[in-house]
Amino acid sequence: MIVQIDWAAFLAVFAAALVGASLVVGFYAIGLRLLVRAGRAPVVAPAEFTDAITVISEKEARRAAKAAAKAAKKSPLTDGQKRVALIGAYASFGVCALAVLGGLLLLVLH
Repeated sequence: MIVQIDWAAFLAVFAAALVGASLVVGFYAIGLRLLVRAGRAPVVAPAEFTDAITVISEKEARRAAKAAAKAAKKSPLTDGQKRVALIGAYASFGVCALAVLGGLLLLVLH
């Protein structure tokens, strides 16, 4: 039994995966950056896991939320600029979602 590999198809799939991953990661990073510039830094509450290596305390979580609020107040952007940054952040997250949905559709339909 001889196994033959279609290297052209392999390279096409590799290139598509590389471009798709770069697209999702890049636009997600841009979205987070714009979200922070808009003064809406994501603060995530600590999760309690039994096997967690490090878990931040509620005091540290409050301190992080306070620092995020303080940074939002210090923003040199006007309200209009913040609104544009927020819209850009949501658009970037939308591009990420569309890229993931497009990849899933390619998997399901082919």
